[in-house]
Amino acid sequence: MADRTSSSITVAADRATVMGVIADFGAYPDWATGVRSAEVVDTDPGGGPRRVRFSLDTGVIRDSYVLAYEWDTDRAVHWQLAEAGSMVTEMSGAYKLADAGGDATKVSYELAVGTKMPMPGLIRRRAEKTIIDTALRGLKSRVEAGPSAGRG
Repeated sequence: MADRTSSSITVAADRATVMGVIADFGAYPDWATGVRSAEVVDTDPGGGPRRVRFSLDTGVIRDSYVLAYEWDTDRAVHWQLAEAGSMVTEMSGAYKLADAGGDATKVSYELAVGTKMPMPGLIRRRAEKTIIDTALRGLKSRVEAGPSAGRG
């Protein structure tokens, strides 16, 4: 797996609230650009998402794949590719949450992606950076909009 690309953002909410939005996979199409669907296909004994099937359409990449998740309460969640898609052949990443004073949380996102299309390292890192920054802005917007965001 290639080196990870990472970025971070501060969100005006506590860690538990931020992690709640991260764990609400069914709502990803509402705020995660390119995600057409996210379906939990396996849960841990406590009912938390363990494996999630994603349908992705970014224009450049259209694919379906399964990620396996490991949760560390409201501090972090890590994932690995469990079932490759037709384009995505490798993926690992994490959201790491830290208190940022008051009710704010610093959210760090790390990502490494491998695809069947050969991609020079610089181009791959730029694409990962775009994915990460877009996801962080979407997450921030979703969390700060409150629990009724996207529900009609």
